[in-house]
Amino acid sequence: MADDQKKILPIDYTHREFSTIREDLMGIAERFYPDTFQDFSEASFGSLMLDAVAYVGDQLSFYLDYNVNETFLDTAFQYNNIIRHGRILGYKNQGRPSTYGQVALYILVPASSVALGPDDDYIPILRRGSRFTSQSGLNFVLTDNVDFAAPQNETVAARTDAATGAPTFYAIKAFGNVVSGYFSQQQIEVGVFERFRRVGIAASNISEIISIVDSEGNEYFEVDYLAQDIVFKELANNNYKNDNTPSIIKPYLVSRKFVVQHERGKTFIQFGSGNPNKSNVVASPQEVAIDVFGKSYTTDKTFDPTRLSNNQNYGIVPTNTTLTIIYRTTNPSNSNVGVGALNTVSTRLFDYKNRTGLVGSTIKTVNDSLEVNNETQIVGNVTMPNSSELKQRIFDTFPTQNRAVTQADYENLAYRMPLKFGSIKRVSVQRDPNSQKRNLNMYVVSEDEFGKLTATNSTIKNNLKTWLNHYRMLSDTIDILDPFILNIGIEFIITPKTSTNKFVALDNAVQALRDRYGTAPYIGERFSITDIYAALKEVPGVLDVVKVKLVPKTSAVHSQAAIDINSNLSPDGTYLVIPKNAIVEIRYPETDIQGKVR
Repeated sequence: MADDQKKILPIDYTHREFSTIREDLMGIAERFYPDTFQDFSEASFGSLMLDAVAYVGDQLSFYLDYNVNETFLDTAFQYNNIIRHGRILGYKNQGRPSTYGQVALYILVPASSVALGPDDDYIPILRRGSRFTSQSGLNFVLTDNVDFAAPQNETVAARTDAATGAPTFYAIKAFGNVVSGYFSQQQIEVGVFERFRRVGIAASNISEIISIVDSEGNEYFEVDYLAQDIVFKELANNNYKNDNTPSIIKPYLVSRKFVVQHERGKTFIQFGSGNPNKSNVVASPQEVAIDVFGKSYTTDKTFDPTRLSNNQNYGIVPTNTTLTIIYRTTNPSNSNVGVGALNTVSTRLFDYKNRTGLVGSTIKTVNDSLEVNNETQIVGNVTMPNSSELKQRIFDTFPTQNRAVTQADYENLAYRMPLKFGSIKRVSVQRDPNSQKRNLNMYVVSEDEFGKLTATNSTIKNNLKTWLNHYRMLSDTIDILDPFILNIGIEFIITPKTSTNKFVALDNAVQALRDRYGTAPYIGERFSITDIYAALKEVPGVLDVVKVKLVPKTSAVHSQAAIDINSNLSPDGTYLVIPKNAIVEIRYPETDIQGKVR
């Protein structure tokens, strides 16, 4: 019994890393086995055993902590695990952001031989999917057909006959919307039936799936969730000339459907569980809405118009076929371009209303004359959200429940707008102080081609307005506005340690601030001066921070909006108060952050 009591080991469960585990093992060996193990020098067998056991214990502790942390959203570290947690809470990762913009298109059309003006037969339609390239090699595609015969287009005489002075060619200017990236496709062979088949696409930086068709000609439709049965198809409007509406939206009941799942750098297609040979996924709306089962009455029954099927198959799975997947992949990093930088036509797709009787060489001359130029910069959000931003968006997604009631709901919905419609860097929603109604001011800001803050273009704003209309309260009105961009600089004085080279300490201090303020804060977020003191004191070689000063920057390369630093400091001088309709930015950290050594 005494021997058994001797073997009770006092284990400290807070010791989890290599060194502490080894110390505990050494203490146990010295206490309970003094005659068996005596040599624990670095080259001894006993030291080898202690190191091996401590190594295994350290590994087990690490992976135990890792697995526990990755189980919860607030402690998860891996990006893809955060996305999976968000999927459970209803957050849908949008993948690589796209940028939208408008371009001016120019074309030469021969003059009419019977009347004044261009020959209508040679005025083409530039089809959706035409491809343009910027000076830096970025790709953009046309999102809608551009009809050069539209009456709002500008037409001028471009070439004249040298002898008579009569116009021989007219130049027509039209406008079209473009999005970053280009179209591509991949074919995937699928075999026997597999429930909830999931296939991956080899390409990276995919922004949207355009279409999926199998070798039998069956089309698969993208839905928000696999239980959804209704999608809205875009049909050509034959009465376009009269009502100026190019497309008509029609509800369409689908049995072949999929959802898109974006992970970091990868995109997957998730199908349902229905067998095409056994599954009947088409339901009668009457059977769903009126479900009495022989009773003479019916109770109150909820009815989702997007879900007309009561089965649990969630759509037909492709089986023993070849899937042709057409998708749009965006540029790998920065998709923003400055004014006039998008000026090369890579692929031109033309249609003519009636090619009968047209001269082939003249058609080629018209096609080859196409030119493109962007009169406004094409901007959006060029950076993926980091782990912290992604977590915050997920936390904000769950309470919204696909409706917008609070100001936070509107902000979350703005961030959740599908990236194929454009992306914004920062958004803030504020109640209009001058309105007695439920009017909201939504401030949005984007990034330019250099990653600096800039005003969001009208195309993204229009897409955002359309997106919010699906979720907003009927009594809410929303104004989408540009916030003031306030550029500031930082000047500081530090005292280095006596044993440190003062120039090295200064360079390290400047670099620490550049790294810290390389990302813009949120709209209306105050700028903390105490954070600058804290960051500088953590720099190796810095003994003390003598002074920190904020200075406004309003030069020709900075924003023209200015802020009075002294008037907007907090009473204790610890932070700079930023108006709710403004965002602060250190635009050029390389020159706007300057320091001195005392």
